[in-house]
Amino acid sequence: MINKTFIRNWYVLHTKSRFENIVNDGLVKKSLEVFLPKILVRSKRRDRKVMIRVPLFPGYLFVKTEFDPYKRIEILQTVGVVSFIGNKDGPVPVLSETVESLKIIVAADGKVLTGRGFKKGDRVTVIYGPFTGVTGTFVRYRGKGRVVVNISALGQFTGVDVSEEDVERIPDILS
Repeated sequence: MINKTFIRNWYVLHTKSRFENIVNDGLVKKSLEVFLPKILVRSKRRDRKVMIRVPLFPGYLFVKTEFDPYKRIEILQTVGVVSFIGNKDGPVPVLSETVESLKIIVAADGKVLTGRGFKKGDRVTVIYGPFTGVTGTFVRYRGKGRVVVNISALGQFTGVDVSEEDVERIPDILS
């Protein structure tokens, strides 16, 4: 009988906020196979709009390892690592096909849409442009990166058309 814990599999690591690159570098120095999927997005800095590479899954990266106790401790002791992603039985391996698909997607350098889009009724705030600071309700996508946001004032709604990049969803706990 083969012990499944000593077969090399991909696992997902949760990292401290904005520590993905530090964890990636630390694990590479430990001669581990690591994959940090990054995509090109437009920077949201006010002074310029340049394309930058950011993690596809902020706070997470993949590591391929045999899951023996020594390797597990070695990985968890890396600066910035919080935990492995799993369930009550321990870390859950990710299918190799999934990781290979992600590698193909990020290598293509095309526009990647993530699950961070807006749903009708989401509370949003405008973070850039002439409507900065305005909060409202997401109505719909207009195409070409434009969205419509309803602003309630004096018992009436006003719809504004803004760039999707200039709008952020307000977390449910704050709305």
